Amino acid sequence: MRPIETRYALSGEARIAYQVVGQGSLDLVFVPGFISNLDLHWEDEGYTRLLRRLSAFSRLILFDKRGTGLSDRVDAHNLPSLETRMDDVRAVMDAAGSGRAALLGASEGAPMAMLFAATYPERTRALALYGGYAHFHKWVMPPERLNAFIATAETAWGTGATLPNFAPGRVDDAHFTQWWARFERLSASPTAAAALARMNAGIDVRGVLAAISAPTLLIHRRNDARVDPDASRFLAKKIPNARLVEIPGRDHPIWTGDVDRVADLIEEFLTGERAVAEADRVLAALLVTRIYDTTRMGDRVWSERSERFQETWRLLVGRHGGRALGTQGEMMISRFDGPARAIRCAAALREAAQGIGVASAQGAHVGEIELRGPPVGLTARVTMQIAARASRGDILASRLVADLATGSGLHFEDASRVTLDDLDEPMALVRAMSEQHLEPDCRARTKTTEPSVLTARESEVVSLIADGKSNAAIAAELRLSEHTVKRHVANILLKLDLPSRAAAAVFSVRHTGPDGP
Repeated sequence: MRPIETRYALSGEARIAYQVVGQGSLDLVFVPGFISNLDLHWEDEGYTRLLRRLSAFSRLILFDKRGTGLSDRVDAHNLPSLETRMDDVRAVMDAAGSGRAALLGASEGAPMAMLFAATYPERTRALALYGGYAHFHKWVMPPERLNAFIATAETAWGTGATLPNFAPGRVDDAHFTQWWARFERLSASPTAAAALARMNAGIDVRGVLAAISAPTLLIHRRNDARVDPDASRFLAKKIPNARLVEIPGRDHPIWTGDVDRVADLIEEFLTGERAVAEADRVLAALLVTRIYDTTRMGDRVWSERSERFQETWRLLVGRHGGRALGTQGEMMISRFDGPARAIRCAAALREAAQGIGVASAQGAHVGEIELRGPPVGLTARVTMQIAARASRGDILASRLVADLATGSGLHFEDASRVTLDDLDEPMALVRAMSEQHLEPDCRARTKTTEPSVLTARESEVVSLIADGKSNAAIAAELRLSEHTVKRHVANILLKLDLPSRAAAAVFSVRHTGPDGP
């Protein structure tokens, strides 16, 4: 992406860093939350997604508030008032040549945006407030919690220690955790972070709410971890003609969670038109696979087995018509055109993990995803949460997967209903079972043999099993009855001493390799 030019506006004696992105018909000033860094924002997938969505319909004006990011720091012994910081918005608008703009205030940026709207109504086109509040101690932190937060900032700033306060749902995401630690370090020093927290503690704009005349949209996540949702409910009552939309989720930053939902609401509010669906989003089945050791093996052995499994994972995903999208921590994420292929691949991966000496747990879900870039968005997050709930050997899936796989020959049993982040209602889960076949109930256990024991027809069948095809699909391709195919499958399992079709798929892959025999 082309580097974004950073410029500086003069507000009193302070230099305020700002950027301008997009060429839309309206100006939109984004007033950020607690900390920010204009350069670092573009390194995070969620933040980049949000800024691209907003700049697609507006001329988006971004800035770092004084005291954070690329802007001048503040005197920790002489903290500026909210009125002084609010006037930084005016200075940035003047420097960017914006006479009148809509304001998007996020978190701590919301009180600044509200004060600006009340002070400069002629320059405020509209007001969009995300996770905002009017009084810090009432809806964010009482004094005792603030003191504990400042103590953490002064002793552990730059390590990502504040992440649980803002986005508890991302603490297990190793990549995001590392980014958050850099976000802390490059946005403020420990002393500056403590000063910012003390400045925010003085926020109380309850007295100006009635003076706001601009159209106002309020957005708040129902289980917000940092700002009590009652804060926006209060604003909805006190700001004339304000509209409140509560959305699912608990992670507080505006660039986490369902970013597209937030951007859709803002775009429709400011333009009067719904966002146009993008052509690079498709409906797909996602499979998330994770492994862990079943015995107390050393780091070297675990590393070898983990690497071996990842190689097998990529191979089996390809053989089942899928695409390996990458990894996030311990999670391996793959995409399929249909849920049946995803589940059959999951079964093959489960067998492969057992053969390697590790345990697998997997989750599957169906939804819209981005064709380009790494797996982000609601579908990916839900699938990862399902996989995280799966036990050893489990293949858990949303009920939607089972509904769409009807007629595929796959079998599911009800698992439970669980509450997941970002969803309004509990989600019904199912557990994928082994596909039924005519396998004898009792058979002698013998050592697995070579492919040479199979007839030519059985070799064809096992190859098609490895390609992720159901018994019905195999019957159609080979022009056989489904009953005959089941009998072939039973014979294959008996001859090779394998427990299931998934094991037969793994056996075929091992003996043919990625490019065939």
